[in-house]
Amino acid sequence: MSASNAIRRFHRWVSIAFTLTVIANFVAMAQGKGAPPPWITYAPLVPLALLLLTGLYLFALPYFAKGGFEAKRPIRPAHR
Repeated sequence: MSASNAIRRFHRWVSIAFTLTVIANFVAMAQGKGAPPPWITYAPLVPLALLLLTGLYLFALPYFAKGGFEAKRPIRPAHR
């Protein structure tokens, strides 16, 4: 498995973990026993930071591929 595929798979699993932590946060707030513990409130931030890093990498990956962005798009003159 290549590094890109491993990062893509990691990104998918972290997105599931992020979704579960957000759901747990809403369930804790719906209990009505005051504010939830801080560890539940801040738990989604760790997967969110990982999603940001891996998502930016996956977004930039096609632009740094062989040839890059400029090789795929022909340059057209501006119309007047």
